[in-house]
Amino acid sequence: MTGAPENAMAHIDFIDQTLRDGQQSLWGMRMQAGMALPVTPLIDRAGYRVVDCTGSSIFEVLIKYCREDPWAGLDLLTASMPRSRVRAGLRSNACVTFSITPDALMDTWVRRLCAHGIRSFWIYDVLFNIDKMHRLAAVAKEAGAEVAGAINFSLSPVHTDEYYGRKAAELAASDDVDTLLIYDTAGCLKPERVAGLVAAVRAGGRGKPIELHSHNVTGLSTLAYLEAVRHGVTILHTAARPLANGPSMPSTEILLRNLELLGHTHGIDHGLLAQVSEHFTRVARTHGFRLGVPNEFDLSAYEHQIPGGMTGTLLNQLRQHNMSDRLDDVLRETARVRRELGYPGMMTPFSQLVGVTAVMNIVTGRRWSVIVDEVIQYALGYYGQPVAPIESEVLDRIAAAPRYREIAAHPPENPDLEQIRREHGGVDDDELLLRALVPASDLAAMRAAGPVRTSFPMLSSPELDFARELMGLTRTRSFRIALAQFNLSLER
Repeated sequence: MTGAPENAMAHIDFIDQTLRDGQQSLWGMRMQAGMALPVTPLIDRAGYRVVDCTGSSIFEVLIKYCREDPWAGLDLLTASMPRSRVRAGLRSNACVTFSITPDALMDTWVRRLCAHGIRSFWIYDVLFNIDKMHRLAAVAKEAGAEVAGAINFSLSPVHTDEYYGRKAAELAASDDVDTLLIYDTAGCLKPERVAGLVAAVRAGGRGKPIELHSHNVTGLSTLAYLEAVRHGVTILHTAARPLANGPSMPSTEILLRNLELLGHTHGIDHGLLAQVSEHFTRVARTHGFRLGVPNEFDLSAYEHQIPGGMTGTLLNQLRQHNMSDRLDDVLRETARVRRELGYPGMMTPFSQLVGVTAVMNIVTGRRWSVIVDEVIQYALGYYGQPVAPIESEVLDRIAAAPRYREIAAHPPENPDLEQIRREHGGVDDDELLLRALVPASDLAAMRAAGPVRTSFPMLSSPELDFARELMGLTRTRSFRIALAQFNLSLER
């Protein structure tokens, strides 16, 4: 870090991402309420400005894979953190699916989240449909919540500091937007880019506080955070160490250490953090979840810009075709597809659309021979205006796809709430949202599973880990491990 600091001594606030993006990046959104409840009172007292907790994709995963009622789970979590401003994430034009969600349903989603204890939102739109972001911000403010307007960071010839400065000014023009959030899902914000970017956002930001969220994919996000603080950023997104680093954000623990060394202040209680980290380490070991570790620096991340947690998804898709050895080819193809589609930001839904297209191009050996519906919707402008023109040859390929005419003839509908209620029956709005967004079979399976579990066994220790390994190596029906302070008998 060079040059005179602009923020030599500052008070830095933290937004905790352990319960939302940390577990989304490392645990595939499989954290159930009962896994967190033993330590959410500690998180509540730790001194965070905001605790990020949920989003529509988490709702979907909890229902589909964990068979947990997300509304009931959210109630338990917010009730356990009465001191905290709890946050949810919003994509301006969609809940759960990659398709377009009617405005009335989006507005209802915001209001119902607030009814369940949410008091803060971050709102994003990768193509910067500012009017939609402002409308949702107004709904959130009417319901008593604060709003962070997200500026999704990406690398391309189009995504310049000047571009982001304009978007910051457009977002900040609404009094319903309280803070501006620089959001870097791919971890491609280099420390040397920080000064110009932050200066541009501050210039357009009408004095509103700036938040920074960057995934530590290349291992440089911690340094980028420190550089951002030097240039006026005062709110940082971090996670407890077991759910930090790699595809997740930097850990709260290391940021605190570094900020203290630089003379900055904060309001975080170190002692409580240690207990939280110990708990989630036990959860990970008990349930087979991944623990966060720093990634090695890899320049290719700046080319493909795949969000950290998505690499595993691409690899799984290749395994289905017995092509696991082609991941590097897919990553290179991802960069090419993104360029051809006009450099959409690599964040939901476009990171998935670009990634799936790249996989199919490699698997089939014929580029653009398979075109998913969402790519057609993007080309038709249903998601908004692309930041750069789609290459003409690719646009011709998309227009020639079998599904193009049908999708073009049926643009997304925007029914009012009463129409949606009539379609899904006379139910309350919580149930309405679930019915509108999740298949009925998944809802039925969730209800059959019973109430939300409020506790989970924490059977994890070096001895138990050893026992598990032994059971995997032998067919013995039973055995016993006896140590000085440990006695375990296991039977199949």
